Amino acid sequence: MNVLFYDVVPTMAIGNATKFDDMYDLIALSDFITLHVPETPTTKGMFGVNELKHMKNGSYLLNLSRGTVVDIEALAEEIKSGHVAGAAIDVYPEEPSAAGEKHTTPLQGLPNVILTPHVGGSTEEAQKAIGKEVGLAMVSFINRGTTAGAVNFPQLTPPPVSVQTHRITNVHLNIPGSLKDINKIAVDLDCNIALQFLSTERAVGYLIMDVDQDVAIELRDRIAKLECSIRTLIIK
Repeated sequence: MNVLFYDVVPTMAIGNATKFDDMYDLIALSDFITLHVPETPTTKGMFGVNELKHMKNGSYLLNLSRGTVVDIEALAEEIKSGHVAGAAIDVYPEEPSAAGEKHTTPLQGLPNVILTPHVGGSTEEAQKAIGKEVGLAMVSFINRGTTAGAVNFPQLTPPPVSVQTHRITNVHLNIPGSLKDINKIAVDLDCNIALQFLSTERAVGYLIMDVDQDVAIELRDRIAKLECSIRTLIIK
Protein backbone atom coordinates (compact mmCIF):
# COMPACT_ATOMS: atom_id res chain seq x y z
CA MET A 1 0.00 0.00 0.00
CA ASN A 2 1.29 3.44 -0.92
CA VAL A 3 0.66 6.07 1.77
CA LEU A 4 0.42 9.72 0.74
CA PHE A 5 -0.16 12.58 3.16
CA TYR A 6 -0.60 16.33 3.39
CA ASP A 7 -0.19 18.45 6.52
CA VAL A 8 -0.21 22.21 7.10
CA VAL A 9 2.47 21.64 9.74
CA PRO A 10 5.97 20.76 8.44
CA THR A 11 6.18 17.01 9.00
CA MET A 12 8.79 14.47 7.99
CA ALA A 13 7.63 11.38 6.12
CA ILE A 14 7.87 8.09 8.02
CA GLY A 15 8.44 4.70 6.40
CA ASN A 16 7.13 4.51 2.85
CA ALA A 17 4.83 7.55 3.24
CA THR A 18 5.13 10.33 0.65
CA LYS A 19 4.53 13.95 1.63
CA PHE A 20 2.57 16.23 -0.71
CA ASP A 21 2.87 20.01 -0.69
CA ASP A 22 -0.54 20.49 -2.33
CA MET A 23 -3.68 18.89 -0.91
CA TYR A 24 -5.46 18.87 -4.27
CA ASP A 25 -2.65 16.92 -5.93
CA LEU A 26 -2.97 14.30 -3.20
CA ILE A 27 -6.77 14.16 -3.48
CA ALA A 28 -6.63 13.56 -7.23
CA LEU A 29 -4.29 10.56 -6.83
CA SER A 30 -5.79 8.80 -3.80
CA ASP A 31 -8.08 5.76 -3.85
CA PHE A 32 -8.92 6.21 -0.17
CA ILE A 33 -8.84 9.56 1.62
CA THR A 34 -8.83 9.72 5.42
CA LEU A 35 -9.11 12.95 7.41
CA HIS A 36 -7.30 13.48 10.72
CA VAL A 37 -7.72 17.08 11.86
CA PRO A 38 -9.11 18.91 14.91
CA GLU A 39 -12.09 21.24 14.72
CA THR A 40 -10.78 24.77 14.23
CA PRO A 41 -11.99 27.80 12.27
CA THR A 42 -9.70 26.75 9.40
CA THR A 43 -10.85 23.11 9.27
CA LYS A 44 -14.60 23.76 9.36
CA GLY A 45 -15.89 22.90 5.89
CA MET A 46 -12.37 22.17 4.63
CA PHE A 47 -13.66 19.22 2.60
CA GLY A 48 -16.56 20.59 0.58
CA VAL A 49 -17.87 20.62 -2.99
CA ASN A 50 -14.56 21.67 -4.56
CA GLU A 51 -12.50 19.07 -2.70
CA LEU A 52 -15.00 16.29 -3.39
CA LYS A 53 -14.98 17.05 -7.12
CA HIS A 54 -11.17 16.86 -7.11
CA MET A 55 -11.34 13.29 -5.78
CA LYS A 56 -10.33 10.47 -8.07
CA ASN A 57 -13.33 8.88 -9.79
CA GLY A 58 -14.40 5.81 -7.83
CA SER A 59 -12.46 6.72 -4.68
CA TYR A 60 -13.62 6.55 -1.05
CA LEU A 61 -13.72 9.07 1.80
CA LEU A 62 -13.25 8.27 5.50
CA ASN A 63 -13.89 10.91 8.15
CA LEU A 64 -13.16 10.00 11.75
CA SER A 65 -11.98 13.45 12.80
CA ARG A 66 -14.71 16.08 13.37
CA GLY A 67 -18.20 16.35 11.93
CA THR A 68 -17.88 19.92 10.68
CA VAL A 69 -14.87 19.11 8.49
CA VAL A 70 -16.89 17.51 5.65
CA ASP A 71 -19.88 18.94 3.79
CA ILE A 72 -22.22 15.97 4.31
CA GLU A 73 -24.83 17.15 1.80
CA ALA A 74 -22.21 17.59 -0.92
CA LEU A 75 -20.73 14.17 -0.12
CA ALA A 76 -24.16 12.56 -0.45
CA GLU A 77 -24.61 14.13 -3.90
CA GLU A 78 -21.20 12.91 -5.09
CA ILE A 79 -22.01 9.37 -3.93
CA LYS A 80 -25.39 9.46 -5.68
CA SER A 81 -23.71 10.60 -8.90
CA GLY A 82 -21.21 7.73 -8.70
CA HIS A 83 -18.18 10.00 -8.67
CA VAL A 84 -17.38 9.02 -5.06
CA ALA A 85 -17.71 5.25 -4.68
CA GLY A 86 -18.46 5.26 -0.96
CA ALA A 87 -17.68 6.62 2.48
CA ALA A 88 -17.14 5.65 6.10
CA ILE A 89 -18.28 8.34 8.54
CA ASP A 90 -18.02 8.32 12.34
CA VAL A 91 -18.65 12.02 13.06
CA TYR A 92 -21.42 14.40 12.01
CA PRO A 93 -22.15 18.15 12.05
CA GLU A 94 -24.96 17.48 14.51
CA GLU A 95 -25.01 14.45 16.78
CA PRO A 96 -27.62 13.15 19.25
CA SER A 97 -27.29 14.80 22.64
CA ALA A 98 -29.02 12.01 24.57
CA ALA A 99 -29.74 8.29 24.34
CA GLY A 100 -32.81 7.52 22.25
CA GLU A 101 -32.67 10.77 20.30
CA LYS A 102 -33.22 10.13 16.59
CA HIS A 103 -30.31 10.86 14.30
CA THR A 104 -30.71 11.56 10.60
CA THR A 105 -28.15 12.30 7.89
CA PRO A 106 -28.32 12.60 4.08
CA LEU A 107 -25.93 9.64 3.91
CA GLN A 108 -28.43 7.15 5.33
CA GLY A 109 -29.57 4.57 2.81
CA LEU A 110 -26.81 5.28 0.29
CA PRO A 111 -24.79 2.38 -1.18
CA ASN A 112 -21.26 1.65 0.04
CA VAL A 113 -21.67 3.94 3.06
CA ILE A 114 -20.74 2.88 6.59
CA LEU A 115 -22.08 5.08 9.40
CA THR A 116 -20.83 4.53 12.95
CA PRO A 117 -22.06 6.27 16.14
CA HIS A 118 -18.91 8.09 17.35
CA VAL A 119 -18.71 6.20 20.64
CA GLY A 120 -15.17 4.81 20.42
CA GLY A 121 -14.25 6.63 23.62
CA SER A 122 -17.01 4.80 25.52
CA THR A 123 -15.69 1.27 25.09
CA GLU A 124 -14.35 -0.60 28.12
CA GLU A 125 -10.81 -0.50 26.73
CA ALA A 126 -11.01 3.22 25.98
CA GLN A 127 -12.33 4.06 29.44
CA LYS A 128 -9.43 2.18 31.05
CA ALA A 129 -6.96 4.04 28.85
CA ILE A 130 -8.60 7.39 29.63
CA GLY A 131 -8.47 6.70 33.36
CA LYS A 132 -4.76 5.88 33.14
CA GLU A 133 -4.07 8.97 31.02
CA VAL A 134 -5.89 11.28 33.45
CA GLY A 135 -4.02 9.81 36.41
CA LEU A 136 -0.65 10.27 34.73
CA ALA A 137 -1.59 13.83 33.74
CA MET A 138 -2.43 14.70 37.35
CA VAL A 139 0.86 13.26 38.62
CA SER A 140 2.80 15.17 35.96
CA PHE A 141 1.03 18.40 36.91
CA ILE A 142 1.74 17.93 40.62
CA ASN A 143 5.39 16.97 40.09
CA ARG A 144 6.31 19.25 37.18
CA GLY A 145 3.48 21.71 36.51
CA THR A 146 2.79 20.03 33.16
CA THR A 147 -0.50 21.04 31.50
CA ALA A 148 -0.15 19.19 28.17
CA GLY A 149 -3.57 18.13 26.90
CA ALA A 150 -5.44 20.68 29.02
CA VAL A 151 -8.71 22.05 27.64
CA ASN A 152 -9.17 25.84 27.60
CA PHE A 153 -5.93 26.35 29.50
CA PRO A 154 -2.36 27.14 28.34
CA GLN A 155 -0.33 24.02 27.60
CA LEU A 156 3.25 23.62 28.80
CA THR A 157 5.48 20.54 29.03
CA PRO A 158 8.53 21.44 31.15
CA PRO A 159 11.42 19.09 32.02
CA PRO A 160 11.71 17.59 35.53
CA VAL A 161 12.54 19.97 38.37
CA SER A 162 16.28 20.17 39.01
CA VAL A 163 17.54 19.18 42.46
CA GLN A 164 19.25 22.58 42.59
CA THR A 165 16.10 24.68 42.11
CA HIS A 166 12.48 25.06 43.14
CA ARG A 167 9.74 25.56 40.55
CA ILE A 168 7.21 28.39 40.68
CA THR A 169 3.97 27.98 38.72
CA ASN A 170 1.78 31.02 38.27
CA VAL A 171 -1.62 31.48 36.66
CA HIS A 172 -2.31 35.12 35.88
CA LEU A 173 -4.46 37.45 33.83
CA ASN A 174 -3.19 37.68 30.27
CA ILE A 175 -2.64 41.43 30.30
CA PRO A 176 0.35 43.57 29.22
CA GLY A 177 3.04 43.88 31.86
CA SER A 178 2.30 40.70 33.82
CA LEU A 179 5.58 38.98 32.97
CA LYS A 180 7.52 42.21 33.47
CA ASP A 181 6.09 42.61 36.99
CA ILE A 182 6.92 39.01 37.88
CA ASN A 183 10.48 39.25 36.58
CA LYS A 184 11.00 42.55 38.41
CA ILE A 185 10.27 40.78 41.70
CA ALA A 186 12.90 38.17 40.83
CA VAL A 187 15.42 40.94 40.07
CA ASP A 188 14.63 42.73 43.35
CA LEU A 189 15.31 39.48 45.23
CA ASP A 190 18.57 38.97 43.30
CA CYS A 191 17.09 35.67 42.13
CA ASN A 192 18.58 33.69 39.27
CA ILE A 193 15.98 32.24 36.88
CA ALA A 194 17.30 28.90 35.62
CA LEU A 195 14.29 28.14 33.41
CA GLN A 196 11.19 30.02 32.32
CA PHE A 197 8.23 29.03 30.14
CA LEU A 198 5.13 31.09 29.37
CA SER A 199 1.99 30.18 27.45
CA THR A 200 -1.30 32.05 27.10
CA GLU A 201 -4.84 30.98 26.27
CA ARG A 202 -7.29 33.81 25.75
CA ALA A 203 -7.60 35.70 29.06
CA VAL A 204 -5.21 33.49 31.05
CA GLY A 205 -1.43 33.17 31.14
CA TYR A 206 0.50 30.26 32.66
CA LEU A 207 4.10 30.73 33.78
CA ILE A 208 6.65 28.15 34.92
CA MET A 209 9.99 29.28 36.31
CA ASP A 210 12.79 27.42 38.09
CA VAL A 211 14.58 29.61 40.62
CA ASP A 212 17.13 29.59 43.44
CA GLN A 213 15.88 27.56 46.38
CA ASP A 214 16.81 30.11 49.05
CA VAL A 215 14.44 32.78 47.69
CA ALA A 216 11.72 30.58 46.14
CA ILE A 217 9.20 30.92 48.97
CA GLU A 218 9.59 34.70 49.22
CA LEU A 219 9.34 34.96 45.44
CA ARG A 220 6.16 32.91 45.40
CA ASP A 221 4.57 35.02 48.13
CA ARG A 222 5.35 38.30 46.38
CA ILE A 223 4.14 37.08 42.99
CA ALA A 224 0.90 35.88 44.59
CA LYS A 225 0.21 39.43 45.81
CA LEU A 226 0.29 40.93 42.30
CA GLU A 227 -3.08 42.14 41.04
CA CYS A 228 -2.68 40.07 37.88
CA SER A 229 -2.03 36.81 39.79
CA ILE A 230 -4.76 34.19 40.05
CA ARG A 231 -2.85 31.32 41.68
CA THR A 232 0.81 30.78 42.51
CA LEU A 233 2.30 27.47 43.66
CA ILE A 234 5.74 26.11 44.42
CA ILE A 235 7.11 22.68 43.49
CA LYS A 236 10.11 21.53 45.51
